Amino acid sequence: MWHCDLTFPTPEENLACDEVLLDRCESGSDQGILRFWQSPSYFVVVGYANRVAREVNLSYCQQHAIPVLRRCSGGGTVLQGLGCLNYSLILPTDAGTQMRGITSTNDFIMRQHQEVLTSLLAVPVDRQGHTDLTIHGLKFSGNAQRRRHRCLLFHGSFLLQFDLALIEKTLPMPSHQPNYRANRSHQDFLMNLELPDHVLKSSLIEAWGATSPLPHLPVAETKALALEKYSQAEWNLKF
Repeated sequence: MWHCDLTFPTPEENLACDEVLLDRCESGSDQGILRFWQSPSYFVVVGYANRVAREVNLSYCQQHAIPVLRRCSGGGTVLQGLGCLNYSLILPTDAGTQMRGITSTNDFIMRQHQEVLTSLLAVPVDRQGHTDLTIHGLKFSGNAQRRRHRCLLFHGSFLLQFDLALIEKTLPMPSHQPNYRANRSHQDFLMNLELPDHVLKSSLIEAWGATSPLPHLPVAETKALALEKYSQAEWNLKF
């Protein structure tokens, strides 16, 4: 498996890169890819089917010049920025029986990450909801996937040293929440791991056997898709 630590300067490019890597896998590559990135600036990203007016405090975001974008995968709405480490796994769907369905893929990947974090932190890490990782009921990682015929994208984030108070200001209570959340506010529901990002990256690279650097970084393709799709209100505000 290949790996790349690839952060682009803009939110639009960082979202576009995941879709470009998925397209590359779908077009014939039989190698999986593990990507890491961390946005240098704050932005809100809604899941593909989310309604912006319901899931985002638009007035606050507009007043503070925080962009609101839409990603190509499902899941809920999140705030991105420094202190939030993102990863993306692009995997062939024929890599094993566990990759052949949504639920089995969730189970396989989340079990891998649960084991990595339990070992790193030396505390029990639980999986709750569909794809949340928690410690003592506090969430530090959320995840989502998008599937195509030959390949899938499974991506998510880890809260390491993030401004949790800013989440309260940019995001209202979500329209859908897992039962274990129990209507807790963002600050009462989320936690930071206070873990150096290089430590987590190294552990995930080892766990996934992603020992080879990605030979061709998709810079031109990413910039083109960011301009064509992720910079457009027709995409970001479609719901």
